[in-house]
Amino acid sequence: MAAIPPQLIGESPEFLALLDWVSDVASLNGPVLIIGERGTGKELIASRLHFLSPRWEQAYRYVNCAAYDRDTFEWIIYGGEGLEPILADVNGGTLILDNVDALAKTSQARLVRVMEYNEFDSLDGQGARSVDIRFIASTCSDPVKVVADGRISADFLDGAAVNTVHLPPLRVRKDDIVPLTVHFGRKTVSTLGAEHFPGFTPEATGTLLSHDWPGNIRELKNTVDRSVARAFLADENLIQPVGQVIFDVLTSPWVDVQSSAPSPAGTITALEQPQPDNTNEPETTDFTARVMAFERTLIDQALNSHNHHQGRAAENLGLSYHQFRGLLRKHGLKK
Repeated sequence: MAAIPPQLIGESPEFLALLDWVSDVASLNGPVLIIGERGTGKELIASRLHFLSPRWEQAYRYVNCAAYDRDTFEWIIYGGEGLEPILADVNGGTLILDNVDALAKTSQARLVRVMEYNEFDSLDGQGARSVDIRFIASTCSDPVKVVADGRISADFLDGAAVNTVHLPPLRVRKDDIVPLTVHFGRKTVSTLGAEHFPGFTPEATGTLLSHDWPGNIRELKNTVDRSVARAFLADENLIQPVGQVIFDVLTSPWVDVQSSAPSPAGTITALEQPQPDNTNEPETTDFTARVMAFERTLIDQALNSHNHHQGRAAENLGLSYHQFRGLLRKHGLKK
């Protein structure tokens, strides 16, 4: 019997509609294809489909197809050299196949036969064996595109997608960001040994809500984890709400802004840097004031060009996120 899946967090209309559809599909017996971007929770939805199905007391196995080459995948699925095949192990239950677009065409063809005829030829020489398995496949890719690209055969897609579940990305589930943030924040402070999670400041919450989350829920979890942990290092009591959202931990803080090295694509180079518009300001010859005005112009243009997304504005200027936040503080713009 499979373990009860973790609680799913969300209250947005898109998320509630998803749960309703998953409950409906779970009661059916045919194969299901789950389609969703990376980090949207495909494995959690797959386990929920199993747990809500009539097979919930039977075996449940998860296999990441991208983790194996063709020979290894077929060896663990169909058995051989004394290894009991997974197909026999989950007989009566559910088999989850994640990242099915990574499967070799020959492996897809063999699985189509299992799905259609409920039998497989084991690799241990025992001949055809009958099985009763519900297949749940999942992919991050657009299935129509991967069929056109030749990565998935049309026959395999037809067999796997008797029913489909499309997972909404986090950017369209804005109402779920705060509940998920609280959920992940509480788990983080628990592992850190803090007594309570004070939440994020309104400004930091606004930053979380304005981010488009290309990595979806996984990216949100990691961002909350590192932001809360950084706040904990500064104050182990975590009395004050977390005020800094840390997205970028890969860019070196020692980037030389004045470096003569080629600028990354999309950054503002010295030749194209705008001049400050002082049309409505009194002319000044004070060097510091002119530098401050120039910096402010760069900041404003970078923010306006990227919908006030601080991480992208920093990248546009060739700065680390922390360097950019330092400039915001310098100009009294930190939010």
